[in-house]
Amino acid sequence: MDKRKLMLLVGALIVAIGTAFAARSLFADASTPQAEAAAKVPMGAKVLVAQRALPVGTIISADSINFQAWPKDMVQDAYFLEGEADLQKLLGTVVRNPITAGEPVTKGNLVSPGDRGFLAAALGPGMRAVTIPVSARTGVAGFVFPGDHIDLVLTQTVKSQGDGVPLRASETFLKNLRVLATDQSTEQVMVEGKTRVRTFSTVTLEVTPKIAEKVAVAQTIGTISLSLRSLADNTAELEQAIASGDIKIPAGVSKLQEEALLKQAMNRPIEASKPSVSTGADVSRFQRSTAPVARAPSSGPSYEGPRSGSNAAPVKTGPVVRVTRGDKTEDVSLGGN
Repeated sequence: MDKRKLMLLVGALIVAIGTAFAARSLFADASTPQAEAAAKVPMGAKVLVAQRALPVGTIISADSINFQAWPKDMVQDAYFLEGEADLQKLLGTVVRNPITAGEPVTKGNLVSPGDRGFLAAALGPGMRAVTIPVSARTGVAGFVFPGDHIDLVLTQTVKSQGDGVPLRASETFLKNLRVLATDQSTEQVMVEGKTRVRTFSTVTLEVTPKIAEKVAVAQTIGTISLSLRSLADNTAELEQAIASGDIKIPAGVSKLQEEALLKQAMNRPIEASKPSVSTGADVSRFQRSTAPVARAPSSGPSYEGPRSGSNAAPVKTGPVVRVTRGDKTEDVSLGGN
């Protein structure tokens, strides 16, 4: 290689190295002011923000809101500030307007218990509120709080018109009902940072108009018990409903709209088309699993079929004589052939 070509190669290398250093310096100088400007943003007091998306009617719980540092110039009078707002008093309030995740919670977005229209604000569109009586036994010993989802179990006894064993049965006839209030309270009582469990005598639920009719009838039939649902149940049933095509997400919706539709689907009450039923025979072989059949009057012999759950042979019946011995009266079957 001659001397001239060597000098050109060395010169090109020097130019390339200089260009690289110049570009590096240029990008560094361009990013530095941005970093310095971001670091100099003054932060003000901590404000109350939503930890997740809170649609209209959401009952505020301890895990749905939290205080977060906020830029000083963006703090508004309508915000709840740490040190000034009592977080315990906000538990049990209801969201009046939708709040996105990370958005500050304003005083106008919440409705407090006792305010006019409070319960109506907690209800979703087209929903109704019904109240049923419960006890410590039927109310999960007080471990049900506003905002939880429950199933309703109806227990009843179908008596026999004769002297047979009555049918005792329980069935889960409604699922995924949202609890609005226990007694007249919609808030969770906190003691030393922990939720206090307390018993209650009534529970108010969010239902559809049709389900409200079913609950009213069920109270006249037997005893209604609450069955607390797991948080994972809603997600599993939602995935199953999407897979089966029962829930369809329209094309072209945004991510927020999709989340709102899924949230609404997860919270909807479910009318059990095929209720899960347990009878006395499922617990004891001395109980029956079918409703007793009314005995038709007959002068001839008849028999009552075997009771499900036992190995007893058919019991023959015939004419019945009422015998009184002292102060005790009983019916004695004479049998039949």
